[in-house]
Amino acid sequence: MKFFVDTADVSAITELNDLGMVDGVTTNPSLIKKSGRDILEVIKEICDLVDGPVSAEVVATEAEQMIAEGRKLAKIADNITVKVPLTWDGLKACKVLSDEGTMVNVTLCFSANQALLAAKAGATFISPFIGRLDDINLDGMELIEDIRTIYDNYGFETEILAASIRTPNHVLDSARIGADVITAPPAVIKALASHPLTDKGLDAFLKDIAEAGIKIL
Repeated sequence: MKFFVDTADVSAITELNDLGMVDGVTTNPSLIKKSGRDILEVIKEICDLVDGPVSAEVVATEAEQMIAEGRKLAKIADNITVKVPLTWDGLKACKVLSDEGTMVNVTLCFSANQALLAAKAGATFISPFIGRLDDINLDGMELIEDIRTIYDNYGFETEILAASIRTPNHVLDSARIGADVITAPPAVIKALASHPLTDKGLDAFLKDIAEAGIKIL
């Protein structure tokens, strides 16, 4: 499974990247707004930092403008993935940009039918939003399962990028089902290392070391 980091915080990306935990990055205008910096400047810095795909989102809602924005974003770096919403206009933009050789991440996916359309339009990634479905009492993981089944049935190469990941359990369930990628905030990725029994065992270990006066350096 690939780990994408869902943030525009360059320092957080750097920390995880140094550990080999970053296969790509997803950003959006809202995340970049929090940094208070120019959107193109931040995206360029992130692209220079990581080797994998960096999703940069268009802000237009009509296909023609999306395509123009996507072409501009694609010029930032070779690893740019243009992110478009799963609307009819977004699918039109996806088809054009994909045919031009640009990676496209179709986002805001909430149904398997939408994911099927995105794959037909040549999307590189489809981003189903798990957490937002959970918010309205629907099972986000069922959507991942349905998309996995459909894509496997017909050999679609579009990668399932599980998004709106909020908990370590979301990561685990996505991995079990076979999502190709998860994108999560840095805090969620770090939380994967936590377990109360690990903490308890370490406390006991440190106590024994202190009592025995053991030193290595």
